[in-house]
Amino acid sequence: MGEMDRGYDDVVSWRRDIHAHPELQFDVHRTAAFVHSKLAEFGCDEIVTGVGRTGVVGVIHGRKRSSGRVIGLRADMDALPIEEATGAAWASKVAGVMHACGHDGHTAMLLGAARELAGTRAFDGTAVVVFQPAEEGGGGGKAMVDDGLMERFGITEIYAMHTEPGLPIGGFATASGPLAASADGFRIRIDGKGAHGASPHASVDPLVVGANILLALQTIVSRNVHPRQCAVVTVGWMAGGKAGNVIPQSAEMGGTVRTFDPAVRDLIEARVTSIAEKVAEAYGASATVTYKRLFPPTINHVRETAFAVGVARSLVGDANVSDAMEPLMGSEDFAFMLEARPGNIMLIGNGDSASVHDARFDFNDDAIPFGVAYFRAIVERAMPL
Repeated sequence: MGEMDRGYDDVVSWRRDIHAHPELQFDVHRTAAFVHSKLAEFGCDEIVTGVGRTGVVGVIHGRKRSSGRVIGLRADMDALPIEEATGAAWASKVAGVMHACGHDGHTAMLLGAARELAGTRAFDGTAVVVFQPAEEGGGGGKAMVDDGLMERFGITEIYAMHTEPGLPIGGFATASGPLAASADGFRIRIDGKGAHGASPHASVDPLVVGANILLALQTIVSRNVHPRQCAVVTVGWMAGGKAGNVIPQSAEMGGTVRTFDPAVRDLIEARVTSIAEKVAEAYGASATVTYKRLFPPTINHVRETAFAVGVARSLVGDANVSDAMEPLMGSEDFAFMLEARPGNIMLIGNGDSASVHDARFDFNDDAIPFGVAYFRAIVERAMPL
């Protein structure tokens, strides 16, 4: 019987239980307790909670440890503030919160692999299973790294998986080098001079200033970034005033920046600030820019990516694994772990489904055998007996 022919009904039930009880950011207390109970049931050699506030780490020793290698496997646990619209029997029981990015599947697959690794221990070294909170904008990966994840558990390399709608079940995809963009956020406050709407000459209209800043920001990618570089500058919101006959005193806007190259990242931060301040000055207003670097780009390491691709191909065949996928402009805070240790994040097919962060998205349970087998094979082939 092959790895993908085995029954995983219990792993499916874990996934659906986690899905029905989603939690946000670092407040993943129920999910973390569920993970802890399963790892204890599997007989992990060590289980540590509270890593990076609410992360859970399990340690599984192989039959031998002469290799001295320690392989980390990471899954994320948190959900999103979205009202679910799947209609599934296991749909979220928490109003306004749902697993719309597959983290329930990631956690269940890693638990399935942990059970098998703890049961067989058919490797020479140590496997460390890492369950991370707050991937969705909270910087949970950074919190775990800052809490000494790599040093405390001696991790030498680390691997992760993420579901990918549109990629067939049983398919895998990744690439060496940049796989996901950095994510920065900015907020611009414009202070002008308010007046009656019938007396615009007496005002310094912050809405007009803001509109011109918004338009000028669109020139950064088209006129400042090299055409062979990828970047995104998006203004997602703008607000100011509440009455049609009043010119407000101030206005605000906010947006996001996505890049792959550190020099481009520096350039865009400088241009956003300069454009906002100078345009406002030209109109007699002032602009205050708050710019935050949230997540670095996700950069897969060359050797570890080649290894991960080889593992996936050994499971599903060469035709079902791409090692040259196009980088994504979305961000992934596994980037912090890849800055700390070499490794790779692999995408696993979710079939023909709604996209992630969509109220209709649901992790496809048919992917579970492939994910469990992949996580297990990473450990057993990296550290063979």
